[in-house]
Amino acid sequence: MMQSFRGNMSIRLGVVAALVALALSAGIYTKHSRATALPASAQPGLVYVGTQGRQILALRFDAHTGELTMIGPVEEGLRSTWLVAHPQLPMLYSVDDQNTEEGSVTAYAVDRGTGALTKVNAVATGGNGTTYLWLDIPSMTLLGANYSSGSVSSIVVNSDASVGPRTSTVKEAGSGPNRRQASAHAHSVAVDPSGRYALVPDLGADRVFVYGFDRATHALSPDDAVNPRSFTTPPGSGPRHLAFGLNGQYVYLLTELTAEIMVLRWDASQGHLTLVQSLPTSSQDFQGAKSGAEVVVSHDGRFVYVANRGENALVVYRVSPDSGELSLVQRTPSGGQRPWGFSIDELGKWMLVENQASGTVNVFGIDPVSGMLSDTGQSIDIPAPVSVVFVK
Repeated sequence: MMQSFRGNMSIRLGVVAALVALALSAGIYTKHSRATALPASAQPGLVYVGTQGRQILALRFDAHTGELTMIGPVEEGLRSTWLVAHPQLPMLYSVDDQNTEEGSVTAYAVDRGTGALTKVNAVATGGNGTTYLWLDIPSMTLLGANYSSGSVSSIVVNSDASVGPRTSTVKEAGSGPNRRQASAHAHSVAVDPSGRYALVPDLGADRVFVYGFDRATHALSPDDAVNPRSFTTPPGSGPRHLAFGLNGQYVYLLTELTAEIMVLRWDASQGHLTLVQSLPTSSQDFQGAKSGAEVVVSHDGRFVYVANRGENALVVYRVSPDSGELSLVQRTPSGGQRPWGFSIDELGKWMLVENQASGTVNVFGIDPVSGMLSDTGQSIDIPAPVSVVFVK
């Protein structure tokens, strides 16, 4: 792994040096200038879509009008199902989601002018089926959930934004009653606001595993075997994704197999989760196969958005500021079939929804007062889209 890293050093440094110069000349956000910098929406920005078809596609998005236009495929070969962007530099990170082989994370330099990607370097994750990435910004650590092997790995992000070495991998065991739950399947990961823990929804084990996380060393540590912190969900529920509320006191957990949204109280001092509320995200008369896909909290923390893949619906909930509990605001069609995920733009004005089965990315407007979604009618045809990310 390190031999490959050093072999790419000269090329990587040249590419990243150019990126830094471009970023500075463009006036990118830094932790010191974020509050006073002009919004990234001043001109049409870049959007990248990860797919199940071994392609990454680039698009332009105008945050003033909601117009989405195609640039085209910019990378092919890897199964780039999940993407995340560097918070400051024009750098994109992608998984290679291979169910039967060791996965990897690749860093790409972004050309803001054309949308083209240039591979900088890659590192193996130490697990199969790397299906999800989380970037912990304070420590600049990438955490990858390896679905097939039921493990989570941590990878250093170097100061030049390239990927560094893998520092840890934690593997779990567990099973459930559903045919898809023969073994542990880590489906996502999120670092809590304190930076001391990583929460891992595991579809196969019906658990939210709570691992220790050290921001100084970038390393994960297993749960305590004597006094485990992990949260157990109902058998056959299949935890998939979660999101922290704005104040960090509540976690919103979406199950895939039963399509439920759970409100969990988070105790950062002990690393424990406690159930507060559980709601079905499917409508009462729905008779099909249930499938929850994505959960995201609005930027202001007032709303929770859910993609219900089984019902081809987007569901909006209002958050109680006192209890963290949810109340239904809206249920609306996703604009296509099997909404796999979605992302909200920096201003909180637009949502881009990936409808995997119908092969479209659809644009929805977000009402800032009510939180309700409105389908703009705009969409782009993309084969099997499953993740989307805005790049500054």
